[in-house]
Amino acid sequence: MPYFNIPRLTLSACALAACTAVQAQATSTVVITGNPLGRASVAQPASVLAGDGLVLRRSGTLGETLDGLPGVSSTAFGPNSSRPVIRGLDGDRVRLLDSGGVATDASNLSFDHAVGTDPLVAERLEVLRGPAALLYGGNATGGVVNSIDNRIPRAPAAAFGGRAEVRLGGAASERAGGLVLEGGAGALAWHVDAYGRDTDDLRVPRYVPVADGEPLEPATRVRNSASRSHGGAVGASWVGSQGYLGLSVDSLRNRYGVTAEEDVTIRMERDRVALAGELRGLGGFISQGTLRASHTDYQHIEFEGAEVGTVFKSTGKELRAEFRHVPLGGVEGVFGFQAETLDFSALGAEAFVPGTRTRSQAAFVVEEFRAGPVALTAGGRIERVRVASEGDQAGAEEARFGDARERRFTPKSASLAATLPLAGGWQLNASAGHTERAPAYYELYANGLHIATAAFERGDPELPTERSRHVEAGLAWKQGAHSLSLNLFQTSFSRYIALDATGAQIEVEDEHHGEEGEGPEGEAEAVFVPEYAFTAVRARLRGFELEGRFRLIDRPWVLDFTGGLDLVRGDNLDSGEPLPRLAPLRLRAGLEFNLEGLRAAATVRHAARQDRVPAVDRATASHTQLDLSASGPLHALAQGAFWFVKLNNATDELAYNASTIETLRGLAPLPGRALAAGVQVRF
Repeated sequence: MPYFNIPRLTLSACALAACTAVQAQATSTVVITGNPLGRASVAQPASVLAGDGLVLRRSGTLGETLDGLPGVSSTAFGPNSSRPVIRGLDGDRVRLLDSGGVATDASNLSFDHAVGTDPLVAERLEVLRGPAALLYGGNATGGVVNSIDNRIPRAPAAAFGGRAEVRLGGAASERAGGLVLEGGAGALAWHVDAYGRDTDDLRVPRYVPVADGEPLEPATRVRNSASRSHGGAVGASWVGSQGYLGLSVDSLRNRYGVTAEEDVTIRMERDRVALAGELRGLGGFISQGTLRASHTDYQHIEFEGAEVGTVFKSTGKELRAEFRHVPLGGVEGVFGFQAETLDFSALGAEAFVPGTRTRSQAAFVVEEFRAGPVALTAGGRIERVRVASEGDQAGAEEARFGDARERRFTPKSASLAATLPLAGGWQLNASAGHTERAPAYYELYANGLHIATAAFERGDPELPTERSRHVEAGLAWKQGAHSLSLNLFQTSFSRYIALDATGAQIEVEDEHHGEEGEGPEGEAEAVFVPEYAFTAVRARLRGFELEGRFRLIDRPWVLDFTGGLDLVRGDNLDSGEPLPRLAPLRLRAGLEFNLEGLRAAATVRHAARQDRVPAVDRATASHTQLDLSASGPLHALAQGAFWFVKLNNATDELAYNASTIETLRGLAPLPGRALAAGVQVRF
């Protein structure tokens, strides 16, 4: 199985306080995205999904797949648009990576825009919780999600191999499949994958949809939530004893409905070319060098019925070089450079952001040294960012964006972390840091009606850099099959770029007026929508994550108890109101049975009532759901075959996601009771 034998920065066992119990059922080798030195002592908490554990959790979107991990929720804008939220931070504060490279799409611009990464053929998913700005920039203030595949092979192919997976069922009646093939000869290694997914409208417990504050007819399906997607990739590498150099090309096509609008669908296209290489065993000061580059073309078209509405396009390029130096007096580390470009355009009546160009260059360094038993990691990063608006197009009927303009920023970040092993299998972790983020193009230049949020959004071209300070402490214990970890954190923003209601109402034209019998067919009518503006405010988020695994029975079969508890609380210190869309207190408790590869699990997930909301939001009721699963080998099909069956929300409880934007929450409950099954064959 050559696709499992990939030499990366690996840890031989789960790093204390760095890896959640999730990977205990997935793999014994853990990759830590945020640790370029590959140390076993990692101060930053992380979760890793791989192997059978990833197969069981895999869902139609990246956000849904990761939702429920410690500190991780999702935006859940219907079943097709779900971006990860880490410790209450989302959008441009959570960095999405594709095998370590930038994942370019438009999911940060709007909740209804799908992430351009499909988890169906991902080999592993890594989540770093907390700031990772040193390596990945200010857009990683909340954390990093890295979707890792083997599209650019990093090791010789010992033999032809791969995997195939078929999935059926679930609340959206999913029909999905993926195929990965890998092989090579001599120094050449190659990779091919293809996948596809079709879903129906999401099935939910009977509920009364609420649109624009008005109740609709009771329903058991989330309207306009079906989807169809497919994609694939080819890649090849030259692999030698000292490194590799490879290239991959991948493509994704996704067509899905927008739950907020009955007649709006999105056709998304993403094409990416990536280059990666590594050279080890170099002489002199630098012992290892890594290079990564990518070019991504992204487009999505919003259709209103059969007519083209708004067309969003972006072209992203990245170049990243990382160098590891030889030990200097006990100090080891890496330094590097990164350059990114993003050209964005939105054409159509509902374009609320002008065409923009974003350019950034950065230099960073991360060093590690030991002071007795304490491992210390320190680093810094400096960036130069230019964000330019093209302003109104020549001949525009309405002047909304003004003249072309440009802003320049110099974000700076620094951090210090420490790990201290204690007696009895305990370890203490602590970190502190300062992070700055340049405002995104839409935070600076937006000026128009945003259909997805049903609000008129105004950017502020004079916004300063976003600034935050972060402190965290963690305590972890591991002894045999038992483990326990606790993380406490606080992030304080002296300048938090928030999108807040101004209290004003803006008059706009309703292009859809008359389509439901309220007036002459096709005639636009003036309506009023609330105004929201991007402003820099003082804010604070703090919380904790507690999780553990305990072996209850060890012979002749294994029974484990798993549990977790997490909470994040956020406040706008200027207004005195809570920050919006934060997950409430969440509790998870389960039992896992294992007998010679046959596994069964029962997990109870409880979310408390979320009533700490700003005045423009509303409380979200508590809910408790029961999930059941079973899996095991299927030797009758093939030696490497694996089957699974899942029954999610077995009690069919009606539930809503507190992290979903308020204007959609009443339209899109969480999935109802659903049975899903699948088979994966590894060869």
